[in-house]
Amino acid sequence: MTRMQAVSGHRYHIEFIGAGEPLALLHGFSGAASTWRAVAEKLQDDFGCIAIDLLGHGGSDAPHDAASYRMEAAAADIVDLLYQVALPKPHLLGYSMGGRLALYVGLRYPAVFRSLILESASPGLADAAERADRRRRDERLAARIEANGICYFVDYWQRLPLWSTQSQRLIDAQRAQRLSNNPRGLANSLRGTGAGAQPNLWPQLRDLSLPTRLIAGQRDEKFRRINQAMAAEMPQASLSLIQAAGHNTHLERPETFCRAVKAFLKGV
Repeated sequence: MTRMQAVSGHRYHIEFIGAGEPLALLHGFSGAASTWRAVAEKLQDDFGCIAIDLLGHGGSDAPHDAASYRMEAAAADIVDLLYQVALPKPHLLGYSMGGRLALYVGLRYPAVFRSLILESASPGLADAAERADRRRRDERLAARIEANGICYFVDYWQRLPLWSTQSQRLIDAQRAQRLSNNPRGLANSLRGTGAGAQPNLWPQLRDLSLPTRLIAGQRDEKFRRINQAMAAEMPQASLSLIQAAGHNTHLERPETFCRAVKAFLKGV
């Protein structure tokens, strides 16, 4: 089942699969709610999955105002959306950009959620100079997306070393979904929710009260190291490393990923 829901003057597209304890799902950059379907179908006997197209992605609105995409605005919208669809204290699962946003949401609104799962996520860049440099690089990419269009972006994005662990079949399977995004929405998402725009959340990790499972791919060296460092700072967190997987563990090893999710959620 799908639904359009208005929040803060913007329309969000939401997909619902399954029944049981509610589990909200946040996709990565250039993704959409549809990228969670295979996972939701594996979890649907135990969990009611609610996947949201984040602003600028999929069927949700892509407003011109970049401020609408900022983490504080996106977090407030997510909480409002879940309230409007009458979810009783859901679990929250986010991947990559969605994982960074889920961490921010969990820190700001811990009473709203039952637990947190962060897949290939990060608390941001601790060094202010690094954040400023990343903001400049994100702005350059945003400007290129607006100037050159969605085909240019998808060709560029699919060549990134981040996806080197994925087969060409998996990369090709994601192409149509990525091409369906609005280039203005992706550009503004980079400006508002990109790694350069994300506040440094490292100092707040010890304050996160929610039970948390961190998930990273064993072959994703950068995010494996980040998540190991996160786990050391988070008293309520545990880490699952998915063998033979890179950045997108739920796409590359869906069965293993879903077993890790189920095991954690049933123990919360």
